[in-house]
Amino acid sequence: MSPAISALFWGFISGGALILGAAIGFYLSVPRRIAAGIMAFGSGVLISALSFELMGEAFASAGLGATAAGFLLGAIVYAIANRALAQQGAKHRKRSGEQQPSEDEQSGSGTAIALGALLDGVPESIVIGLGILHGGAVSIATVAAIFLSNLPEGISSSAGMRKAGRSAGYVFGVWTGITLACALSALAGYTLFDNLPNEVVAATTAVAAGAMLTMIVDTMIPEAFAETRDWAGLIAVLGFLVSFGLSQGVG
Repeated sequence: MSPAISALFWGFISGGALILGAAIGFYLSVPRRIAAGIMAFGSGVLISALSFELMGEAFASAGLGATAAGFLLGAIVYAIANRALAQQGAKHRKRSGEQQPSEDEQSGSGTAIALGALLDGVPESIVIGLGILHGGAVSIATVAAIFLSNLPEGISSSAGMRKAGRSAGYVFGVWTGITLACALSALAGYTLFDNLPNEVVAATTAVAAGAMLTMIVDTMIPEAFAETRDWAGLIAVLGFLVSFGLSQGVG
């Protein structure tokens, strides 16, 4: 399998967890505490992956200055975009309860939620392609981390969409579209940066890592803590430990 096809394939696999999670959340009555617990676990997984897989690689290739600048840039861009979408109705897009507004309650919220899901998925998919550029092969630890974080997102968000009165066609249309976008983003991460210096690739990896950490804190952790409360931190630590083990033994 060529590196470009590999990036496309693994981007689709990691994004496909959104469709799987959406089916579980839409058709099954998953207790909110269970969904939130899985979200906490996914938060820990992603934090570990971006710390050891992404920021570590960026620092090794580009040094502290470029890595820090990229990290902050990613965080700032994500925070601004997320705030704009939140004002249009996408603030609670990962919530499994009744916080998501229906289209009648806030016109345009459906589009905002879809764009918010796209905003969440693109940075973490790009790093799959960038990782192939870094090491010549896909990082199983990174793919596993993204898959394990996307699954609870699909479960929680689709349950909230259903409670807001959105149809199955809308829900699965959104997640299928986001999955395809994830695959294309991973491909873009490889092809668009193929001939650029390692320092540029590393800085871009740091940008994605900054966006991912901001996403975790702004959208995943609130859902996790709302239901699991005192257990959220412990569950996140378990997720962190699993991802750390993957990065050390498999990545």
